[in-house]
Amino acid sequence: MREFKAAALLLVVFGLSFSHIKSQSQTAPIHAPPDAAVVRAEVQEIEDSLSKIPDRGAALFLLARRYAHLGELQKALALLKECIALDEGFDPADSPALQALKSFPEFRELVEQVQRRYPPVHLAHVAFTVPEKDLFPEGLAVDWPKHVFYMGSMHRKKIIRITEAGEISDFVKPDLYGLMPVGGVKVDPADHSVWAATDPGENNRSELVHFDANGKLLERYSAPGPGPHDLNDLVLRHESEIYISDTSAHKAYRFDRRSHSFKTLTFPRLILYPNGITVSEDGNLLYVADMFGVICIDLRNDSAREVGPGKGNTLAGIDGLYWYRNSLLGVQYGTGSYRIIRCHLSPDGHHVTSTEILEYRTPLVSFPTTGAISGEDFYFISNTGIANLKDDKVIDPERLESIHIAVVPLKEY
Repeated sequence: MREFKAAALLLVVFGLSFSHIKSQSQTAPIHAPPDAAVVRAEVQEIEDSLSKIPDRGAALFLLARRYAHLGELQKALALLKECIALDEGFDPADSPALQALKSFPEFRELVEQVQRRYPPVHLAHVAFTVPEKDLFPEGLAVDWPKHVFYMGSMHRKKIIRITEAGEISDFVKPDLYGLMPVGGVKVDPADHSVWAATDPGENNRSELVHFDANGKLLERYSAPGPGPHDLNDLVLRHESEIYISDTSAHKAYRFDRRSHSFKTLTFPRLILYPNGITVSEDGNLLYVADMFGVICIDLRNDSAREVGPGKGNTLAGIDGLYWYRNSLLGVQYGTGSYRIIRCHLSPDGHHVTSTEILEYRTPLVSFPTTGAISGEDFYFISNTGIANLKDDKVIDPERLESIHIAVVPLKEY
């Protein structure tokens, strides 16, 4: 996310800095962080909505991170203990916001407990390597009939094309058409054209953009209404609709390709930093992921309900979200440590019946964001490096590395 881009950057925005905390044993900071008022307002909103958030563990984990950011470490630790006791897979070890708790023996015990319960899973391998190190990619898409991948760049503001043989070229060249940082990317199978969502960038212009199969700009549409906006991810439905998440506005939209109009979707609870979005194969069900889980909207009657994650599981904080054979594939960041998951669904698509972790606590999930399904394989960006980018500037050039696109087979799972 994703900001915050793609909600994947929630871990960065509210977690990278806690130098204002003079002593990690204090329950309140001496100097409040600059965004304290904003964070406290969000905390209040979450606490007011707790009864309407079915996955209590997701809310507790997010609240723990927010209180740690505010320097209220004892409060954060208490919330974290309650969350971990639910045994849903939350792992605080790598969450930047929670690093302020490392001096507490109780925190270290919680980390050890979680990591004993959830050992590393390594089923993926590197499929392609992109040598250009400062792309900071967010979105990945595939044109399955042509066996071609498209990947957007947040920093270089372009879209690259990758063939099945690993040949790399610019599909949309940097700074052409005045593009802002490129987020979610999708291919229209009808004509092989490419749709993308862009961050607001330095010009504060978050857009939905459309290119033909040769990379020529066909149309562009600004996010609707007053900001802030961050059009994040998108999914095409039939030939007439596109559904888009708007992370900063805490909204999702239906975009009518004929009238070029946006309509805000309605949800049964507070949605916070929506990100991943997908539709079922028959086009009837829309799934929208946010910090608390996944909501399913039946597009035949606009009814909406929470997807039940199942016992011992959470759907919190999914960046890339994809439908595959009555299951949901997710690139998940909301559990604290990144993981690739596959959630098998009930016949009605409303409940998770079982969950498989496909990659977890390995170098191939150092900072993944999105992916794409090609045949019976799931490809995903393994190491976006987005935590090394701030205000469109590289924080530490020494940490730059080639981008890996990993693949995990789905047929066996």
